[in-house]
Amino acid sequence: MQLLMRRPEIDGFISVAPPANMLDFSFLAPCPASGLIIMGDRDQLVPLEPVQKLIHKLMHQRDIQIDYRVIAGADHFFSGQLEELGAIVEEYVAGNRRPHAAAAGR
Repeated sequence: MQLLMRRPEIDGFISVAPPANMLDFSFLAPCPASGLIIMGDRDQLVPLEPVQKLIHKLMHQRDIQIDYRVIAGADHFFSGQLEELGAIVEEYVAGNRRPHAAAAGR
């Protein structure tokens, strides 16, 4: 996530189970890009509440949209849920591709 702040060409992010209870994410003010945050509802390392607070702070910044997904039954490592995690990431990336990125992939 710190790279997001140092590289202005990055226009989006995907964060999986960000350790908002262990690390200070205040460097994301102001957050330069919208993104996707994915959590498991059975994450024993990162509770939902600190992540929800982080999302709340990010979403109240100008022109920032956060797509927040919680995978039912998933732990911190998404054991047995990797296909669902992958499907969410693929869907998000497909829906947020910039036109030049799509053309370059041909």
